[in-house]
Amino acid sequence: SKSLGNSVLVGEMVKHWRPIVLRYYLGTPHYRSTIEYSEEALREAESAFARIEGFVQRVTELAGGTVAAADEVPPAFAEAMDDDLGVPGALAVVHTAVRQGNSALAADDKEAAVARLAEVRAMLGVLGLDPLDAHWAGEGDRTEDLHGVVDTLVRLVLDQRESARARKDWATADAIRDRLGQSGLVIEDSPSGPRWTLGSR
Repeated sequence: SKSLGNSVLVGEMVKHWRPIVLRYYLGTPHYRSTIEYSEEALREAESAFARIEGFVQRVTELAGGTVAAADEVPPAFAEAMDDDLGVPGALAVVHTAVRQGNSALAADDKEAAVARLAEVRAMLGVLGLDPLDAHWAGEGDRTEDLHGVVDTLVRLVLDQRESARARKDWATADAIRDRLGQSGLVIEDSPSGPRWTLGSR
């Protein structure tokens, strides 16, 4: 309420939160519900969307290029949206597809992972949340610049971890991984080497 002086202006929020994360956050409750603003809720939304973005990034890298969105969204997603614009239920379908896609990645099933990404992109496109969409290109450029800087720094630390593993200093290797985890990074060991993604802090 402006009269109570407790309003939160979008112009101020985007100084602290990425616009695409704010859009995701605003879509998590039903439009008929009251949104209780809190920093904690926004951090949870940021972490949840980071899981989606991480999946999109990993499969895009695996496929060697952009995976086009599927021609149709999954029936469960369409049903949720048709039920009084049930975006929360639709987002649940998105996260289910992401989990299935991550399971396919873990099983080295590239075909299934790419298929799930096509579905995810189709659903995110409906919601205006596709991180690969040109609409978010400006934000993506800034994020990519920051990602490059962070990647360089994290790689230096991961090289130290790999050196510790090579000399069988498991305590140091585990300590490095734990410290990275405390900073909000998830480290995955893959056949091509360790990779990092943003997780929840």
